[in-house]
Amino acid sequence: QLSQVLVCTTTISAENEVEAQKLANNYKFGFRKWKSHVTERPFEERSEVVKELYSELNVIKPHTGSLITFGNIVYVFLFGWWLALAYLMVGMLVCVTVIGVPYGKLCWQVSLYFLWPFGKSVKRVCSKCHYFVWLELFYMQLSLAWGSLEILPCQPLQPHSNDGSSHTTYVWLLLGCPLLVIVHSVACLLSWLLVFSIPVAKMNGYILTSILLKPPEEIHISKVKEVLFKTSLLCCYHAFNSYYYKYTVDGINVFAVNLLPLVIFALVIGYVDRDNRFASSEVKFATAIGSIIPLSYYIGMGIASISAQSNFAVGAVVNATFGSITEMTFYITALLRGHQQGNKCLQEIVKSALTGTLLGCILFIPGICMIIGGLRHREQRFNSRSAGVGSALLFISVGGVFAPTMFSKAYGNLVCEGCNSTNTSSTFTCQSCRQNNYTLFHSHIEPLVYSISVLLPIAYIIGLIFTLKTHSDIYDIHIGEGHVSASGHMNAVVHWSRWRALLFLLIATLLMSACADLTTEHIQPILTQPHISQYFIGITVLAMVPEIPEIVNGIQFALQNNISLSLEVGSCIAVQVCMIQIPLLILFNAFYDVGFVLIFSDLHLWASIFSVVLVNYIFMDGKSDYFQGTALVVVYLILLAVYFFAPSPAGC
Repeated sequence: QLSQVLVCTTTISAENEVEAQKLANNYKFGFRKWKSHVTERPFEERSEVVKELYSELNVIKPHTGSLITFGNIVYVFLFGWWLALAYLMVGMLVCVTVIGVPYGKLCWQVSLYFLWPFGKSVKRVCSKCHYFVWLELFYMQLSLAWGSLEILPCQPLQPHSNDGSSHTTYVWLLLGCPLLVIVHSVACLLSWLLVFSIPVAKMNGYILTSILLKPPEEIHISKVKEVLFKTSLLCCYHAFNSYYYKYTVDGINVFAVNLLPLVIFALVIGYVDRDNRFASSEVKFATAIGSIIPLSYYIGMGIASISAQSNFAVGAVVNATFGSITEMTFYITALLRGHQQGNKCLQEIVKSALTGTLLGCILFIPGICMIIGGLRHREQRFNSRSAGVGSALLFISVGGVFAPTMFSKAYGNLVCEGCNSTNTSSTFTCQSCRQNNYTLFHSHIEPLVYSISVLLPIAYIIGLIFTLKTHSDIYDIHIGEGHVSASGHMNAVVHWSRWRALLFLLIATLLMSACADLTTEHIQPILTQPHISQYFIGITVLAMVPEIPEIVNGIQFALQNNISLSLEVGSCIAVQVCMIQIPLLILFNAFYDVGFVLIFSDLHLWASIFSVVLVNYIFMDGKSDYFQGTALVVVYLILLAVYFFAPSPAGC
């Protein structure tokens, strides 16, 4: 009796051809770095939750439910009380001048408004229309009876020199406005940085642009009882919204926008404060390593935008060129600085970061995705055939990368403690590299390293040809209900054009290089901590911070019940580390000798081999649940504990 084999295909839904091509390219080359939309999504097709995020606060809408919510109460404690206090103090200040009493009364009303603005509306009315509410209602009744009727807008109040209104305005502009502009600007900035309180930022923005310069007679604040007015100056029901993590500015996620000042701050304190007078090396290291997060977003957005609007060849070149730029900038700058300072510890840090990226992508990323996805979906299935291709590449990668290490263990014990930089040739020499036979390293291991650095990229290219051309049926990529062809029409509106994406890509790469330089410059105080192993620093901070976007991507896919794509995220990165990044480092070392020796410690060797064997065993049946994910994460945490208690490399 023949058993039937169930083949799980991977189906990816996309809104248009451009998004489908982006997903297809990145699916097979590895997601670098964030899962973002490169095209503008039609607003009318968005969900009601997303529409609410972009809604303006100058429209009165019907509202049901209580206004006393947790977010609104938090607003009172975070913003409401001091905004109300600021208006109260400004109102008292302008009232002292006597002629500013009208603005003082307005400040009192606005003070009560900001203390609890929910369910209230701020409207502009004509100062000469004393019964504006009844007139508005009267006009609406006429409109219902006689059809559409145009309501003329109120004319602004013309100041008269004999009633002192111009002097009142001058007092307000000199004493009231400047202070309130500062207050609202601070509130706007703080609420925007908190992201989930963006409605508060919008509310303060409306006050700055639409209310502060209006005459007090034209501002009317009242509770919203019925929808009598279609528009108003300001109307807010909620101060916080948990879905604002989806908010974008010109296609850029709000978190990436808010973290950009961190990049500027890191560069300023890093290159201006050379003597550490205003910030310590630890602070500079933390800000520099944190700057990688927003820069990786812009690099990923640039890669996705260019590849989605280009043919296969251009997309492949862009992905291969910039896909690993985040990690490569750090590795190369660390090796260069270690070469200049004669500090071989930085080389060990690079090896630890490479191993940490490998372990994190093999164990932690798929593990955490299985756990979170398994909590929402009882059991998830993935494409076992495509996972098998990734597993085979993973075995080849790890076997190739660690082959020189196993060779050295079999034929001798390589010791390179005497590596230093000579003053005459400015090259990194390891004359005290000792084996049972001195010629073993230069005559056998070094040629083996160069051979492997050629064979691994060839294996990677063969894997791409297999998945992209000859056996492309492994992936079943759809756009909506129809199949995506290779020559899809690019009729979608994109956020970034090719040239704009290329410009952002180049700028982000330059900034990434500067931040990587600052990271390696100020890492030394971190390495000298007596209670933390240098292995642990490389395995965790330097390896996993650049991979935070991949973790976010994988979790989002798992929540959407697309665990196959979550697993591909981790495996693609692990394969790229071994088959692209390490050969590039060897090639760089061949042209500019920085002493990079592809010999890993025993701990790196056995941890990587054990992880690859374990993850292939987990992926064998094509199904996943939260228990399997827990097993991977627990093993990863055990390895972190081993690295934490491991002694630092010899001589560091």
